[in-house]
Formats: sequence, C-alpha cells, structure tokens
Amino acid sequence: MATHYPDRQISAILNRQGRSTVKGLRFTRNRVAVLRTSWGIPCYQAPDHPPPGDLVTVAEAARELGTAASTIHRWINAGFIAGEQLTPGAPWQIRMSDALRSRFVEEAPPGYIPMQDATRRLGVSRQTVLQWVKNGKLEAVHVYRGRRKGLRIRVLEDNPGLFEGVA
Repeated sequence: MATHYPDRQISAILNRQGRSTVKGLRFTRNRVAVLRTSWGIPCYQAPDHPPPGDLVTVAEAARELGTAASTIHRWINAGFIAGEQLTPGAPWQIRMSDALRSRFVEEAPPGYIPMQDATRRLGVSRQTVLQWVKNGKLEAVHVYRGRRKGLRIRVLEDNPGLFEGVA
C-alpha cells in the first residue's frame, strides 16, 4: 500500500479493516511511518500529473449522470466505467472527467449500434462486448433519451468475431 497511499491514509485503511499493531494499538500515521522505515519500504510519492477529474461517490456520479446508483455499480462491474476503491470492501468512487461525461449522450453518434445488434454482428456474447469496451477494443456510449435508451457500441468492419479466422 505504501506505493499507492500516504501513511495517514494507510493508517485509516488498516483501522477500517479492524487491524491493530502487535501491542493491540490503533494505527496512526507515525506508527505506519515507523513500520515502513524499519522494513525499508519507500515512502509514497504523489504523481507529477494526477489523473483528470474529481473523485465522487457512486451516489454523486449517479445524480450527475442521470442514472441510478445500482446502474453505476453494474457498469463498474461490466467495465463500462472505471471505479476506484481505497481497499477491497471500501465504497466505490468514480473519477468524474470530461471523457466520462462525453460517454453519456442524448442521441447515438453515427456508427454506434445497440448492444443486441453489436453482439449479433460480432458473433460474441454481451459480456465479451463489454470486456472489449473495458479493454479499449471497442467504443461505447450511453444514450439517455428516447425510446431505446441504453448502451450503443461502435463496431468497425475490421473487428473480428469470435469464430472468424478459425480453421
């Protein structure tokens, strides 16, 4: 954790997890610093260029994006949007950036098709399409107006399907 978080944040994480020192004491910034130093673990260095956007709670992200908190959680699991946690089990946070906001549109741009059509055209499952969106192989937007709300996928003609090229 020392490479990702400052000592004060590490102490808060350890205390939230119910951990204590060998003597049964709560962790403090100083106790974490002493442990880190005695084990030769380097100190956290803040990045020169922090990622763009502000960290907000799932509820705040849902309010800003005009959707339900449960939908935000589902999209985090599916990989449509990225979420961050301080530690496993901690609440999710969303980095609200212009890039994320641009993925929520009133009308699908040209070349973006509904998820059902994308799975049929690519010959793969919905989960595979979402995985490809998560990995950056496909682009996706969420249409929040009209009769057919939902995800739209940009499918290029050179995107191979699951069984294409298999002998």
